[in-house]
Amino acid sequence: MIRQFELVDMVKAYDPDIDEMRLNRAYVFSMKAHGLQKRASGDPYFSHPLEVAGILTEMQLDCDTIVTALLHDTIEDTVATYEQIEELFGVDVAKMVDGVSKLSELEYTSETSKQAENFRKFLLAMSNDIRVLLVKLADRLHNMRTLHFIKKPEKRARISRETLDIYAPLAERIGMQELMNELEDLAFPHVYPEAYESIMKRLDYLYANTENIRDEVIKELEKIFSENFLEAEVVGRRKQPYSIWKKITYRNVSLENQADLFAFRVIVDDVEDCYKALGVIHNVWPAVPGLLKDYISMPKPNGYQSIHTVVIGPQRKRIEVQIRSTEMDVIAEKGVAAHWRYKNNASKKDGVHYQWLQDLLEILEHAADPEEFLEHTKIAMYQNQVFVLRQRESL
Repeated sequence: MIRQFELVDMVKAYDPDIDEMRLNRAYVFSMKAHGLQKRASGDPYFSHPLEVAGILTEMQLDCDTIVTALLHDTIEDTVATYEQIEELFGVDVAKMVDGVSKLSELEYTSETSKQAENFRKFLLAMSNDIRVLLVKLADRLHNMRTLHFIKKPEKRARISRETLDIYAPLAERIGMQELMNELEDLAFPHVYPEAYESIMKRLDYLYANTENIRDEVIKELEKIFSENFLEAEVVGRRKQPYSIWKKITYRNVSLENQADLFAFRVIVDDVEDCYKALGVIHNVWPAVPGLLKDYISMPKPNGYQSIHTVVIGPQRKRIEVQIRSTEMDVIAEKGVAAHWRYKNNASKKDGVHYQWLQDLLEILEHAADPEEFLEHTKIAMYQNQVFVLRQRESL
């Protein structure tokens, strides 16, 4: 368990001006509030908000967010009140803690009108301060990392289904690719156990027979960049199992025909070097027609920027390469959280800057009843997916 001084040191490492007294006060308040409560693992419950705070320090978030992480379950699970939180830690923290609690309540009710009301309150809290969502995502991430301590498989499946339906899409909306990938991969084996087992067996076989490709591609890319006097970092990693499964399911692309079992990333200094790197790669390896995507000139709605290309590389294998600057890479992985590191812009906490959230708020404003609101919200959340409904033939 993270000790009090360790948490302070973790935050001070990126924010030397942190309010230590306030952070220490939140640590002690949460520890006392949760008292003897235990988690399914048998650990003291207080270890959970501590780990959530630790996840958010990795994102280098501000003091209010870390304090909120420490307190995020106090109103919901202890005798602590909103008024106490507001008096001790300020109105911003109190509102964030309350906002995080609203989405927690959404998970545990089957009554549609209550679900809609809690989600409405969560949206409003998130529109005022996007950090509410960051805390909730970190909360869910730690819960998924410790999911194996829950004994009932049906409960693990339900929590994992929520993760795929609610939290992973929300993480994607704010550009947090790294967090989204981990949530999806942690949930995948509990929701689709047979598909997971089948894909992992096949992947292990394919990787065992193609592992040398990764080293060969990295070595060749580093060589051609050096010859062209272009400074670049080249990284190759295995593709996420759930990402592969989505391509198999929604795009009907077989495992063997996927070009990106390994994902290669080229990281350069600036935008100009991104296009130089693209030219160098295409000069050496032929590009596959129709698979070049320029998300630098046309960023994704969540702010993602990169150039994607598929080429015929060593051993005549199709290889996907992503090219981006250092700043683009951080933003691609950390999304909204990266703005505190790179943009240093306090207004970024205002959720109304995000178009997808504006769209949900517009639905909220015009929905006639709770059921309509929830239905249209789900459609908006999954607007990038196409569902095909096929009528069964009568027997």
